[in-house]
Amino acid sequence: MVHDTDPFQFIVDEADNGKRFDALIALRISNCSRSFATALISKGEIRVQGLIKKPGYRVRVGDKIDGQIPPPQAVVFKPEPIDLDIIYEDDHFIVLNKQPGLVVHPAPGHYSGTLVNGLLYHYPDLKGFGGDLRPGIVHRLDKDTSGVLIIAKDGAAHQHLARQFKTRKIKKKYLALVHGEVAGATGTISLPVGRHPVDRKRMSTHSAKGRDAETGWQVRERFSKATWLELDLKTGRTHQIRLHLAAIRHPVVGDTVYGKRHGVKKQENEKAASPKIESPLRLMLHAWRIRFSHPVTQQIKSFEAPVPEDMRALADTLRRSTAK
Repeated sequence: MVHDTDPFQFIVDEADNGKRFDALIALRISNCSRSFATALISKGEIRVQGLIKKPGYRVRVGDKIDGQIPPPQAVVFKPEPIDLDIIYEDDHFIVLNKQPGLVVHPAPGHYSGTLVNGLLYHYPDLKGFGGDLRPGIVHRLDKDTSGVLIIAKDGAAHQHLARQFKTRKIKKKYLALVHGEVAGATGTISLPVGRHPVDRKRMSTHSAKGRDAETGWQVRERFSKATWLELDLKTGRTHQIRLHLAAIRHPVVGDTVYGKRHGVKKQENEKAASPKIESPLRLMLHAWRIRFSHPVTQQIKSFEAPVPEDMRALADTLRRSTAK
């Protein structure tokens, strides 16, 4: 494995024969996504036999590949007057209700309009801990997931809260509207979660390096061809809830990443779900409750983010449809 900006050169062996050029680079070079590899190959930064090839070129045994990952450019992001829905705050942390559609922290393609941009506007003292691009951020939610989020206001609180997450002492409950009528009243999904072997933006339950993951579920309400679930997150893997629910063929409504690939096929969705569910919707997943130990007083604190209007509206629509 080649690291970061080191110049590299290697010869394609039998094990890699026939692989896509961009996929092989993402596999062999650390911190290089497939999309980044595609861009570098297209610019001629990485070559085969000294020649520029297309990202989709199928490498052959004996091909000499060489190149260098350019050093990262400094990214400057600025405070922005983004509204924050604060549930609670004291001198050590903030608990807020993140609106759907808001990216938590800056990343390639999202250097403005993020929650961090808003935090820096309202709390300029957050700079200096938690990382240059993630000041105050202890954990994150996906862009389209709404709900409760903790933000540390000082370095000591950040370390204490991060340690609670690492040791699984922070308890989180989610709400999700899912496709299909889930059998049973309660259950547990125990499937490993790891990076997808090809698409690095997705996770997989079949990854060679999957980590143990467990999601408990309980039926909150049943509808015709849909179910409202309460979810108990035992572990906190990336995309865990979405992936687990898709794996049992009850993907979260509005999940365009895992809904079609791992859950109900499109034609089955169209047959099984109402038109209201099939219309364009954001991800119907909400971080509902969180419980943790105060980083200074050690008192147990619990907070709840109210169910967002779009989720309640869809539940009302499904409830009326079921009652007919």
